[in-house]
Amino acid sequence: MGAVILASDEGGFGMEQAVAAFRKGGSRLDCIEQGIRAVEDDPRALTVGYGGAPNAEGVVELDASLMDGENRLCGAVGALTGTKNPISVARNVMERLPHVFLTGKGAARFSREIEAEPHEMYHPSAQANFNAWAARQGMTQQELTTKPLTPLMDFKPRSNLSLGTVTMIVRDRQGKFAGGVSTSGWAYKYPGRIGDSPIVGAGLYVDSRHGAATCTHTGEMTIRASTAHSVVMHMRYGKSVKEACELAAEDLLSLAGGYLGPVIIHALDKGGEPYVLRLGETQGDNYWLWKETEGKICREKAVRHP
Repeated sequence: MGAVILASDEGGFGMEQAVAAFRKGGSRLDCIEQGIRAVEDDPRALTVGYGGAPNAEGVVELDASLMDGENRLCGAVGALTGTKNPISVARNVMERLPHVFLTGKGAARFSREIEAEPHEMYHPSAQANFNAWAARQGMTQQELTTKPLTPLMDFKPRSNLSLGTVTMIVRDRQGKFAGGVSTSGWAYKYPGRIGDSPIVGAGLYVDSRHGAATCTHTGEMTIRASTAHSVVMHMRYGKSVKEACELAAEDLLSLAGGYLGPVIIHALDKGGEPYVLRLGETQGDNYWLWKETEGKICREKAVRHP
């Protein structure tokens, strides 16, 4: 039985590292961590780690989660500052604390305790994009730290800088699963905003008995619908991976009010069969797939929901 790795579009920057970790004998969690770290380190990934967009005050806040499908242990961090590898901090939360989720100052303190490498997170291109956005608001960065930000938060679809996330799912040769998610979140978000990426059940859910799912783009919606968990539960009760994603999509489409935007669901069933479904208009709807039995990394297109 061959291994499978499924990743979102941003995961392309880390697929080779994830596959290499597996071939070197790494565990499913090692594959997730090494693959996502490579994306977090790469400034070409404009919505993850170093190179990610800051919040409305100009501070880069990072979210990540990691889950082991064999025991459903998980760890997560939200609004983490000062380190570019939140996926590694999330793994340490899972393995070294009795907790699941740390945020803000606590997450930053924990990252220092485990000696995670500190890093200046503001890449020059992200700084330039932020300065241009601030200028369009008619404000300086200093003014953005003191004036009301609520009027700047709208309910209309924003640029693709608001929508990207790296997600990865690994199914090893024994049929055991792991998954991880990392993002810098909504570009120029209200400080402290946390999307679905670090919320287990919303942006990530993994259960080796049934399969796994991750979500990208409009986290405000998948939080409301517990979408990742919903997909896996549909597979638990006998639906195919395609049917499970479609049922979860119908639930998302029934939402009303609030911020409504595109969502991409990535899923693997317990046999390693993938399905990636896109709701709404968006760029970045490709995904990456590696099957050990085929030996190559392929870039595929998500299926568009009717």
